[in-house]
Amino acid sequence: MRLQILIPHYRESEEVLKPLLDSIAIQQNVDFSEVGVVICHDGEEARDLDLGDGYPFLIEQIRQEHRGVSAARNSCLDHAVADYVMFCDADDMFFNACGIWILFREMANGGFDSLVSNFVEESRLPNTGEVVYINHEMDSTFVHGKVHRRDYLIEKGIRWDERLTIHEDSYFNIQCQNLSTNVKYCQTPFYLWRWRDESVCRHDPKYILKTYRNMLDSNDALIDQFLRRGVRDKAMFFTVFMIFDSYYTMNKPEWVNQDNKDYRDSTEKRFAAYFAKHKPLWDAVSSNDKMVISNQVRARNVMEGMQMEAVTIDGWLQHIQAMI
Repeated sequence: MRLQILIPHYRESEEVLKPLLDSIAIQQNVDFSEVGVVICHDGEEARDLDLGDGYPFLIEQIRQEHRGVSAARNSCLDHAVADYVMFCDADDMFFNACGIWILFREMANGGFDSLVSNFVEESRLPNTGEVVYINHEMDSTFVHGKVHRRDYLIEKGIRWDERLTIHEDSYFNIQCQNLSTNVKYCQTPFYLWRWRDESVCRHDPKYILKTYRNMLDSNDALIDQFLRRGVRDKAMFFTVFMIFDSYYTMNKPEWVNQDNKDYRDSTEKRFAAYFAKHKPLWDAVSSNDKMVISNQVRARNVMEGMQMEAVTIDGWLQHIQAMI
């Protein structure tokens, strides 16, 4: 088997999952004997799904005790046998009918350890509810639109950190993209991040305020992983990246707003522990390298609504260190 699509499942119904399976079934110029799906039911609430027998590819349903999305993805990976694996959320789907053909073409054309593609987000305009589709450039944040050679993951011991259940994607994705030189990039989107009314991350305007600490947890685990692997240069880069991202994030309007002071205070306390732990890595990076990373991170945050910095990075870090 060439490709298995690995799906963690918790409370999603058959109606939620079927668009993904249907979008696989309409893939063009594909031998479906080379395609499989593994669904891991996470806990007792995740009942077996009645998906029928009409699909032209093998669907396997496995079960685990309730341990969260990262553990469910690991269980899918442990069960997989295909040459390549692709992690999909149960409420998403393929964006076009040639997506798997594109993947098979790249597998035949020298293969890859990891493939990263653009993907499309289905969204709604906040004032009117009108449907819009947003093209996302290739990134390390989301699980969407990424495919991996299974033996590469096994050989490198790349797994989901089961302690992480929010913003867990970047921990896994960054390792996949940075522990190999055989990474391919695909500008043709084949993954659709579907809109879902129950999705907290896209309906709660304070979602990032509430969960930025989880981003720090994910990056903290990533830095530890790079240090254990002996790739200190990667640990240094992603430490500096996270520190600048935290600094510029604190200058966005929602973080400056005094109504959100409690979120800012709790996030800064978590950051204080992060910075105290990884300060030696920060100190080891040259000023020139920090400037390059800073410019990259600042540009993205400006596009996301960042205002002029209220204090310098040094002044903010002094404030942070005084909290310890």
